[in-house]
Amino acid sequence: MTNKQAAIKIIKRLRRNGFEALLAGGCVRDMLLGRRAHDFDVATDATPAEVIKLFKRTLKVGAKFGVVIVLLEGSPELRQGLRLDEQVEVATFRTETGYTDGRHPATVKFTGATEDAGRRDFTINGMFYDPLEEKVIDYVNGQTDLKKKVVRTIGEPEHRFGEDYLRMLRAVRFSTQLGFGIEPKTFSAICSNAKNIARISGERIAVELEAILANPERSAGVAMLVETGLAEAIFPGFTDEQAKFAIRVLGQLRKKVDFALALACLFAGCPTEFALQECAILKLSRSQNRHIKFLLVNKGKLLDEKMSLAELKLIVSEPYFWDLYELQRAIQKAKRRSVAALVTLRKRIKALGDIELRPKPLLDGHSLIRLGAVPGPGLGQLAEEMYIAQLEGKLQTTQQAEQWAQRWLQKHRTIEK
Repeated sequence: MTNKQAAIKIIKRLRRNGFEALLAGGCVRDMLLGRRAHDFDVATDATPAEVIKLFKRTLKVGAKFGVVIVLLEGSPELRQGLRLDEQVEVATFRTETGYTDGRHPATVKFTGATEDAGRRDFTINGMFYDPLEEKVIDYVNGQTDLKKKVVRTIGEPEHRFGEDYLRMLRAVRFSTQLGFGIEPKTFSAICSNAKNIARISGERIAVELEAILANPERSAGVAMLVETGLAEAIFPGFTDEQAKFAIRVLGQLRKKVDFALALACLFAGCPTEFALQECAILKLSRSQNRHIKFLLVNKGKLLDEKMSLAELKLIVSEPYFWDLYELQRAIQKAKRRSVAALVTLRKRIKALGDIELRPKPLLDGHSLIRLGAVPGPGLGQLAEEMYIAQLEGKLQTTQQAEQWAQRWLQKHRTIEK
């Protein structure tokens, strides 16, 4: 059962029990645009308590705001890995008032479909669809704005953004993803309220920013972030010059890239320490931070045409190497500089064939100690230099490694004396 089929099944049950129920929000927009919709949400006049009573298995994650997740009968338990297409968000028609923190409403009142449409963010997201009668229900002129290809707030943009500052980023995201323009009053309100985006948590900002940077039109999205002032508000100290360079670099990327690579490109013209500090604002995962740090710290290294064989093997064996290659290629093209060094590097990598890039060291620490090495910094230096010699192909057997280590120890003992 697809997510859409699951949503329609829920709608049918709500209707059989006397409730109004419709598909709502982004899925309606995407269906009308002929785009693939990922999540099919249901809006209804049934209260959360009535929804919970009607369906055996539910998650009351946002019941106080009128939202219940319905799990279809026969679905595996959540702890066993519930498939996303087997759970559907069911929201009660509502109005929201009394926003005090730029995010959460102080009061939620259950209403009808007309009022519910009026509290949503943008006209293109404020439509409903009746899948049983196959008709669009549009109280906010969303279909008109879809035809005009424009992102416009429902009601006054200053008021709508004041309710949830994240909506400013969402406007840029929809504009980027759909290729729509932002209606002038809506755009102006984003510019005048951009500083307030800093009041939103880094995690929520990161979700929207990832959606912008993941899109093939990411450079246009970042240009809007810069023009509206959102980029500087999110990343204080991000200069116009750095932003212009970022837009050029992002424009050179392949269509599909992950968030870490796109963020590294965003900060390609910035000092590494500054870039890492700015990324910390987004509260990314440890893995993402490690990924971004590798890309930024090693930026420029692939242009070294004198890179040793050992250095080549070590960096190519890194899990994020090809993202580093893509970053450097995009930087070179953005600067209108030659990529000849990268072409040469790729030929060297191809010439390596299927050899193991990071083989097990021929001798471990215990073996080196038995040969006379003393535990401490000297042992670490010996192990490192011996491994480099191994990667360079100078050492291929244990016997060769032992002889090399003995010579190294003798040499350093002589130096110490």
